[in-house]
Amino acid sequence: MHAAEWTWTPRNTTWSLRQLPMIQLTATPASALMDEPVHIRVTGLPPLQTVTLMASLKDEKGNLYKSKAFYKANQAGKLDLEQDPALGGDYVGVHPMGLFWAMKSERPFGRLIKHDVMNSPFWVTLELYDSVCFQDSVTIEPRACQTVQRWFSVPEVQRVQIREGRVRGALFLPPGAGPFPGIIDLFGGIGGLVEFRASLLAARGFAMLALAYFAYEDLPEQLQEVDLDYFEEAANLLLAHPKIQKPGIGVLSTSKGAEIGLAMACYLKQVVATVWINGTNAIFEFPLKYRDMVMKPIPSFLERMQMDISGAVRLRHYKGDPREKLNQQSVLPVEKARGPILFIISGDDECFNSRQYAEQALDQLRSHGRSSGRMLVYPGAGHLLESPHGPSCYASWSYSLSAPILWGGDRVAHGAAQEHSWAEIQKFFRQHLILTRGKF
Repeated sequence: MHAAEWTWTPRNTTWSLRQLPMIQLTATPASALMDEPVHIRVTGLPPLQTVTLMASLKDEKGNLYKSKAFYKANQAGKLDLEQDPALGGDYVGVHPMGLFWAMKSERPFGRLIKHDVMNSPFWVTLELYDSVCFQDSVTIEPRACQTVQRWFSVPEVQRVQIREGRVRGALFLPPGAGPFPGIIDLFGGIGGLVEFRASLLAARGFAMLALAYFAYEDLPEQLQEVDLDYFEEAANLLLAHPKIQKPGIGVLSTSKGAEIGLAMACYLKQVVATVWINGTNAIFEFPLKYRDMVMKPIPSFLERMQMDISGAVRLRHYKGDPREKLNQQSVLPVEKARGPILFIISGDDECFNSRQYAEQALDQLRSHGRSSGRMLVYPGAGHLLESPHGPSCYASWSYSLSAPILWGGDRVAHGAAQEHSWAEIQKFFRQHLILTRGKF
């Protein structure tokens, strides 16, 4: 047979082209920090083809999180999530990172938290199907697949376990000689040591002390009182470190941690900048002790707790009102804060009436002639406002309550709020923790 008989015939040329792997799914960068966006594109599709894009990951315990969205290719058979809208699925519209923040736990009331922040990423698998897939099926193979790594730190960041005096936590130091702006990072009723926010911000140039204050090592198993002397010890420890910039530190705080963070701003001279995320302006549940002072908590009313249709408990209405005369002795003296306070509020917070508490604190500042408070409100966002591009959590299990707690939040609004507030938090600390050398 002559070569020309099969190489150049149109019939055989067409046959050989059909065997080429035309569809390509790309996600760049394939390895990046969790707070960095990923650009997802598809090429080689038939014109106007409807497809399903799916994302999935397993947490460190093997729990599965998944999302999906339906798209249509353009006339050239291309799809670009930075400009093409999802037509249906877990979200609608142009959302380049929608597949990431729309992921939800297959286990009821699951919450995605990274524990080993230094040694392993989350592996997110992206899959493309050339039809609308409502149900997962093991019989249908994806037409294209791509895996991306989502890290919570960079190799140059140093993690130092802290067990000094009573203080328990983890210190994350950015690369370089410093000095670096120092920040204490406080979470809320989850307890233990939560490091993912601190490790990410250390990669952005901040020296972060992720601080545990109950349910960790030899700390109390249950929170029964807030001992502000413990938090002052932590602040002094951080400031004494040779790589920490003087003269003061910041506090990044959420939920119950934000109540404590605001108390630190009021009473501790070391604290010069505070970010308060969905917290309170008064002492609740447990007394606050500092040196010879004891502030009694405002009472809560269990009978005011409500049940969501999902079965989760709505705590928003069960706390007493700080504005009532009998509760005034429990309101924190925000006018005594040395530095600025950024109040970050979620408009669909189902756990705390956080907007009301922030407005009361700002009114109190203004009544004392202070203009050091600022408020950011994110309509539609839920209580757990964390680092960007992670799955939003509408409700999750609380071991202290032995029931799931309702956090609230619309996924689209919550995803946008996490991305915007993350940038605002960094901008705030860069502005108010004065840098003495270099930029980062």
